[in-house]
Amino acid sequence: MNRRVVAALAALALHAGCEKGAARTVPPAPASSEATPAPAPASFVLSGAASQAMGLLQSGQPDQALAQLDASTGDADQLAVLGAVWAKKAEAAPLPPPPPLSSPAPKRATPPPAPEFKPEELTALGFLERALQSRSGHPVASLALAQVLAPHAVRRFELEKAAKERKGRAKPLPPLASDTDFRPERVVEALRAAVTGMPASREPIETMIEFAARVERYDDAEWALDELVKLDKEKPEPLVRYGDFLRDRRREPHQAIERYRQALMWKPDDESVLSRIADIYIAQGIEAFDRQQWAVSQSRLQEAQKYVRNPNSPQGLRIRDYQSRLATIRTAR
Repeated sequence: MNRRVVAALAALALHAGCEKGAARTVPPAPASSEATPAPAPASFVLSGAASQAMGLLQSGQPDQALAQLDASTGDADQLAVLGAVWAKKAEAAPLPPPPPLSSPAPKRATPPPAPEFKPEELTALGFLERALQSRSGHPVASLALAQVLAPHAVRRFELEKAAKERKGRAKPLPPLASDTDFRPERVVEALRAAVTGMPASREPIETMIEFAARVERYDDAEWALDELVKLDKEKPEPLVRYGDFLRDRRREPHQAIERYRQALMWKPDDESVLSRIADIYIAQGIEAFDRQQWAVSQSRLQEAQKYVRNPNSPQGLRIRDYQSRLATIRTAR
């Protein structure tokens, strides 16, 4: 065997050996964009003393929970639970009194407004903000923060709404007696973090639905209803709630009907859902009748009839009444 062949074989052997040794250190190939997505994480779990303290808080023992916690550690979990404990204690605390008037008080002096937050709420907010500084988006801290701020945001929203709707000379709203940011946007941001961080928990979702509806942030409420449907995938109740929201808040009857029909897939004979769909079609049929849109009215009433099981029920009798009126109009023409 000549020297060139020997050299070539040696080189191949050396190359193969290098590849074999390097196989252990080569990083894995990046996952394909079409790879199966990773499953959703389980509900957020607190660690150590924070977990024990949260258990005590949930069993109605806030003072015992406080004894388990140490704020000096700077641990985000402990700070979050400390905030949750003080938020709970704030619920039973009295409202703070307004500050006293200066002495001597000027004539017709307007008393200064009472502080916006109770001392216990301010203590809770201090711990919660520290927890969020330590771990951005901490779900327990985010939920507790939203629960402390939400009542203040709702009250301010309702005052501002009433001021806009008031006729005549409207008194200006009193200035905010706090530097704390409790705008609805901040509450919603905290609740989104809580929902995302605790995907197996209903509490942040329910809190978001209630709060967003109260302050008329319907896109956020609808997002939370979507999350609720994902959480209870094989139950009709979330879909019915979604339909009620679309019907009553969004004023979108066609979209509401779609959610009700999805609920019927799980419970086809649910009389309450069937009645909801029939009511929407009946209302649309009567509205079209009043506008003299006879064909539309007849179509809507026929759709309603599909969802009425008892023709002698109030719904059935109402459908029959308007169908009779339509028949009279057709005969007269």
